[in-house]
Amino acid sequence: MPAGSRPFVYAPPPPGDLAILHEDEQILVLDKPSGLLTVPGKPEAHADCLESRAREHFPHARIIHRLDMDTSGVIILALTAQAHRHIGLQFEKRQTRKHYQALVWGEVVPEAGRVDQPLITDWPNRPKQMIDHERGRAAITDWSVLEREASYTRISLRPLTGRSHQLRVHMDFLGHPILGDNLYAHDAAWQARERLCLHAQRLSLRHPEGGDEIMFESAVPF
Repeated sequence: MPAGSRPFVYAPPPPGDLAILHEDEQILVLDKPSGLLTVPGKPEAHADCLESRAREHFPHARIIHRLDMDTSGVIILALTAQAHRHIGLQFEKRQTRKHYQALVWGEVVPEAGRVDQPLITDWPNRPKQMIDHERGRAAITDWSVLEREASYTRISLRPLTGRSHQLRVHMDFLGHPILGDNLYAHDAAWQARERLCLHAQRLSLRHPEGGDEIMFESAVPF
């Protein structure tokens, strides 16, 4: 089945206790599960999301950045307007450091590299993104191999920009789509895992109160 024709079905994980990595007066850091939207979708059936679940316990929580629905891992929410402004600017100015881990199709060579391919929304097929050197916005990803198996490679990814679907499109561009990717992977890679094997493993930034460097990490679930 071609990637673009695969049906979208929203089946979020059952509600439960929030996986809290850190909490203080300014910020809330969560370990987002795969399959849960970060913010609500337009249909009423897509109202359940990480933000709504967080606000059940932290009414003032506000999303600062997003992870794809099927991506898991570290995500930070602001609990004050000051924190939202402070951290939002860090993301805007590319002062945060994000590290992801993924399983990708095939044997990746060499040991490390960089993908510098601009991205734009593929409007007839949205939410898909595509590479466009004339109209696309800058998108840069550094990658390095962690481990090679018979049919896939475990890879570390560091996005230097924060475009939608950036890591998924860039890995597909290299010919190594992320396993379980229903939007970009070919059938064999899509069916290789039951979930998208992309995890936001680590996030480093400055705390909005005092400016100290802080780092949060989540165990890779695949």
